[in-house]
Amino acid sequence: MTDTFSAPRFRDDNEARKALEAILWPDGPICPHCGVINHAYATRRPGVFRCAEKECRKDFTVTMKTVMERSKIALHKWLQAFHLMCSSKKGVSSHQLHRTLDITYEAAWFMSHRIREAMRVVGVEPMGGAGKAVEADETYYGQVKGEPKRRGVGHKHVVLALVERDGAARSFHVEGTRIADLKPIINENIAKESALMTDEGTWYREIGRQFARHETVKHREDEYVRGDAHTNTAEGFFSIFKRGMQGVYQHCSEKHLHRYLAEFDFRYSNRVKLGVDDGERTARAIKGIVGKRLTYATSRN
Repeated sequence: MTDTFSAPRFRDDNEARKALEAILWPDGPICPHCGVINHAYATRRPGVFRCAEKECRKDFTVTMKTVMERSKIALHKWLQAFHLMCSSKKGVSSHQLHRTLDITYEAAWFMSHRIREAMRVVGVEPMGGAGKAVEADETYYGQVKGEPKRRGVGHKHVVLALVERDGAARSFHVEGTRIADLKPIINENIAKESALMTDEGTWYREIGRQFARHETVKHREDEYVRGDAHTNTAEGFFSIFKRGMQGVYQHCSEKHLHRYLAEFDFRYSNRVKLGVDDGERTARAIKGIVGKRLTYATSRN
């Protein structure tokens, strides 16, 4: 850890700002007000640029209109937090960030949620395609607020995961396992040319007809693999998710569950097996800070 954080960008705000500018502005400063690229000049204030467009002429910094805007936390500590959350397979708790970065727990909590927001992927193409297989499976986590604990899973949150073999994962907090709950998400996120792999859940029968191929395995009959039909990849993703949520985060309210899912999706979809190391994974997360803001100020997980 000491060797990792010995790099200048992790110890000095000016170097951290330069690192952010290199990641977010590879072709020169981008004005967040008008969107013009590389038509600005540096002012006398460190890190502040002024747009040279006649219709704009506004000042800006690399953190403006990002999840880091108006943050009082030092930039080099932001980079440390991004690195920690991107390089830890099962995540890093806010308490650990609080201790490691020497900031308050409240600051660490807000920071971690903003980093999760940066990890959230938007506007992506459907998964899979011709010759590719995508697994769909659901699991149950936590407890629905106001629901008493009882046998079975009726009191738990339902999480649907779509995992492309040798590819990315996308998970969603859904109301239940009815066709109406799952069909719109699956249709939007999986290409129709894909092979859909599921368990024997009856809700998948109708959904599966829309894809090039639909294979199921019957877990109730102890069938877990039949040819290329299985959901082991999705179950492996759930295993990482649950170990992280139970062992690291321990508790998550319903209102923030989608952010934790985005975090686990991001790390899985940018893993070493796909050629993404810790440094590149961190850079990809940082690129996600642009155009996103979180405005809640007092809520807790």
